[in-house]
Amino acid sequence: MQRDLSDPATGPSTGGSPDAHGFDMFALAPVPLWLEDWSGIRALADEWRAAGVTDLRAFLSADLSQVRRSAEAIRILEVNPRTLALFEAADTAELVSRLGDVFAGVMLDNHLDELVQLWDGATEFTSRAVNHTLGGRALDIQLKGRVLPGFEADWGRVLVVTEDVSEREAARRQAAVSEAYAKFLFEHSPVSIWVEDFSQIHVLLQDVRASGVTDFRTFLEVHPEFLTRCMSEIRVIDVNRQTLAVFGAPDLATLLARLSEIFRDRLAQPFREELIDLWNGRLTQTREVVNYSLEGEEMHFVMQFHVLPGHEHDWSLVQVALTDITARKKAEAYLEYLGKHDVLTKLFNRSFYVDEMNRLERRKLETVSVLVADLNGLKGLNDQLGHAAGDTLLRRAGEVFAEAVRAPCHAARIGGDEFAVLMPHVGAAEAEALLLAIEDLCAINSQFYPGERLSLSMGVATLRPGERLEETVKRADLRMYEAKRRYYAATGERRGVPPAL
Repeated sequence: MQRDLSDPATGPSTGGSPDAHGFDMFALAPVPLWLEDWSGIRALADEWRAAGVTDLRAFLSADLSQVRRSAEAIRILEVNPRTLALFEAADTAELVSRLGDVFAGVMLDNHLDELVQLWDGATEFTSRAVNHTLGGRALDIQLKGRVLPGFEADWGRVLVVTEDVSEREAARRQAAVSEAYAKFLFEHSPVSIWVEDFSQIHVLLQDVRASGVTDFRTFLEVHPEFLTRCMSEIRVIDVNRQTLAVFGAPDLATLLARLSEIFRDRLAQPFREELIDLWNGRLTQTREVVNYSLEGEEMHFVMQFHVLPGHEHDWSLVQVALTDITARKKAEAYLEYLGKHDVLTKLFNRSFYVDEMNRLERRKLETVSVLVADLNGLKGLNDQLGHAAGDTLLRRAGEVFAEAVRAPCHAARIGGDEFAVLMPHVGAAEAEALLLAIEDLCAINSQFYPGERLSLSMGVATLRPGERLEETVKRADLRMYEAKRRYYAATGERRGVPPAL
């Protein structure tokens, strides 16, 4: 680039001249101004056009030396004091002599864009660049140029404004960094995150409120279809990677297409409470929910619901975070199972049996029957073949009781070889029928297992008017011992010693 403040070939200067009031508007302008001569560039443009160039961007991108020729053809005619101050130059001569430091080798890409904008007859162009002050400080520059009136034919006078947008660009870059960081946290969060639009639900609730409803909970009970309507109005905007992994979806499109498989069955009640909280102004909520994977697996989550700041007026941006607690729930369920069940037979245990006895006693039922059973030959089998053989026999007994007993009746292992069945609302005839059914199942079971035959001594009793259930159990227990004596008499077996195998 060259500097030439008074070139007779180009006519009178348009910068640095006083106006009718005696002011030099170019010098007094509050923004940095450059007055330049681009006639040499116009000559190059005519040369390229004559050579058959039609796609200037492709032509220049393939040969950057042509861009350099164009940049070197610019002549700097004048700059104003704001320009000198911006670039920390003592005078125009110093600035022009050190333009290489100002542009620091990054000018070509910007200049290419400027040329492309002027190629098709435009008289204005814009570009963005990073320049440097003579002291070495980087500047983000928004550049705007215009071919001055009367010079459209040869581009002999071009006025260029260089606006320092460093603060704005720094803020933009910081915002981009923050956005990228937030996106990284969103995508790589170890919990499932959903971004949703609840604005239509907001509208629906406002309509209900405007209709005069004050008791929203009762309204939902009377109009259950409103709950379904609200669920259908949730719009999923985005989900993170963990969400796709948790629910077994290959991509977002698949997840969105199959949302009905994820949100079903047991979600209605938590969503009802969620709506009631929103109705009452609680825009941050936490509760446990049940969803399903695309493979049908039941999954438990702690749901954290937040209407994001700035969207409280319409709920158009909501974040839902789902922390998977399925493993914890399974562990809790197993511990609860162990608290009520016998691990070996899978029947209820003595603790459950005692609690159920007390519960039935408190209910004061008129009809309750009890069956008490004792596994024949267990001790002798343990002594002769070991506890593994005895455990197998106990498991077989558990299979029989599990097959024969249905709710509301409950079968329990209440001792080493003792079992009991509590039968609310079951009379004497039905209780005797259950005893016979268990005997039949024992016979069938023995046909499918080699070795020891499965045999139970059993007794049943039905609650008498005014009798405590505890007394009913004792009567069933006595009848079981009578059956046990008959068993010994019939088999010739001593108690605890099975016949020779």
